[in-house]
Amino acid sequence: MNRLSAILPVSQVLVDVDATSKKRVFEAAGLLFENQHAIARATVTDNLFARERLGSTGLGHGVAIPHGRIKGLKHPLAAVIRLSHPIPFDAPDDEPVNLLIFLLVPEAATQSHLEILSEIAEMLSNRELRERLRTEADAVEVHGLIERWRPLKSVA
Repeated sequence: MNRLSAILPVSQVLVDVDATSKKRVFEAAGLLFENQHAIARATVTDNLFARERLGSTGLGHGVAIPHGRIKGLKHPLAAVIRLSHPIPFDAPDDEPVNLLIFLLVPEAATQSHLEILSEIAEMLSNRELRERLRTEADAVEVHGLIERWRPLKSVA
């Protein structure tokens, strides 16, 4: 198992989401976390935008890892949203983004937060896997691709 799949239920993988901007996709993530975990959507979107103001969470190659710290959260949470059409995201390569992996962590999280982000970045650096995640039509299969992926260093 990898750190992402441990915090990513299949119900939090959405494909072909129709969002036309960073604001709209952050709102979609806020709604998802509100419905699944009773975290106010405004809390989610405010924290995602606060982090985004520090610098884009776009990695390049059409992917981004928006993340934020949530006061009162007990454990990290993740969601995957794949858009039906790529959106501008201020990524280093200026490519629009259509695959977003959202990560919410407790306010005090430090090392585990960084380890999860590092694993997600490692996973997304695999070109073949990244392209399959960006194109697979079925949310269950997208989840399965993530679940089956193994990092170079195993989880301790």
